[in-house]
Amino acid sequence: MSRPEDSLPPDLFYNDVESRKYTTSSRIRNIQADMTHRALELLDLQEPSFILDVGCGSGLSGEILSSVEEEDGGPHMWVGMDISSSMLAQALERDVEGDMLLADIGQGVAFRPGTFDAAISISAIQWLCNAETSDVSPEGRLKRFFDSLYASLKRGGKAVCQFYPKNAQQRSMITNAAIKAGFGAGILEDDPETKSVKVYLVLSVGGGDVTGAVSGMQDVDVYDTRRKERKRGKEFEKKGSKAWIMRKKGQMEAKGKVVKPSSKYTGRKRKTAF
Repeated sequence: MSRPEDSLPPDLFYNDVESRKYTTSSRIRNIQADMTHRALELLDLQEPSFILDVGCGSGLSGEILSSVEEEDGGPHMWVGMDISSSMLAQALERDVEGDMLLADIGQGVAFRPGTFDAAISISAIQWLCNAETSDVSPEGRLKRFFDSLYASLKRGGKAVCQFYPKNAQQRSMITNAAIKAGFGAGILEDDPETKSVKVYLVLSVGGGDVTGAVSGMQDVDVYDTRRKERKRGKEFEKKGSKAWIMRKKGQMEAKGKVVKPSSKYTGRKRKTAF
């Protein structure tokens, strides 16, 4: 089954027809609601907050943000941004409570530094990995997005981005872009090893520990990518070792370069020849 992002850019794919279908589908609404509640659970907001909804679409997640009860830390105020004018038209037609703007997140999040307490994104950031023209770089779009998202959040703020990576390379490219922007980052998987796996990128401003956000939760795998890379670099990898060579090969593959296949001889020292 083909993925929507493989067919057309989001502003063209989500035309008036697709936007209405997406918004009125009870199945999609239920899935969106479940993932939004999960994102709020991970954000663990203790008081009413100002939240950025990245890729807000027709405001399905925003409705949930506005309806959080006071005893659960709400209600929250939110601003949404989306590249599809048809999706935003659906939100206006439904009279959702948040403010919204038409914007391409790949061009950055254009708000003052420290504007938001938190951010969520449901099924949006994987679109940044597609390049419709030769002058568009997925790495560049991801960098602009995460750099500006980091700046727009207050110190100690958090973001939760649910996304559907196409493969391990795309997943790594997204996570690494967030880490390079300065975020403390962790990856969670709900329903792992199934076709309905849902991946959540949990981010904290200031490099804080994100694993506390998921303590005590069941059936969730957590990978603190920054901590793993730091530990591996200091304790295990030596320049020229097999681990070092394999990591370098992975970096080259992620950049789309041709890499020689590995074998049992990879990283093995040669005997001194006389």
